[in-house]
Amino acid sequence: MPSILNPYLNFRGSAREAMDFYRSVFGGEVQRSTFAEYQMAQDPADNDLIMHSQLTSPAGFTLMAADVPAHMDFTQGSSISISLSGDDEAELTGYWEKLVEGGNVIEPLNKAPWGDSFGMAIDRFGVQWLVNIAGTPPEQQG
Repeated sequence: MPSILNPYLNFRGSAREAMDFYRSVFGGEVQRSTFAEYQMAQDPADNDLIMHSQLTSPAGFTLMAADVPAHMDFTQGSSISISLSGDDEAELTGYWEKLVEGGNVIEPLNKAPWGDSFGMAIDRFGVQWLVNIAGTPPEQQG
């Protein structure tokens, strides 16, 4: 099996909701396990939290997430962004439109100086997304 690098997101009590949201954006199936299922909760209040979840989409995307239990430090922030890129304008625009629902658009999805369409947003769970749709570089435009 080849090595794989996947985004892994952490939440404070909203991993289940977030992964259901991402499934509605990208399609596919979500697998999830709670802390109770593996007797890993240090506090009974954490039993129903998501210890691990994984979304695998029809497009081949894999996104993982978990809830951080109360006894562990958690700082929601913007130290990571998830980038979606490709040349299927309809597909990527569809993802963009779903991701920005209830979120905050930082940079609208528009034609960029480098010839692609680019947008940046923070979804309703505080995750920053970059969407880049391949276009024609300026020097190749007629």
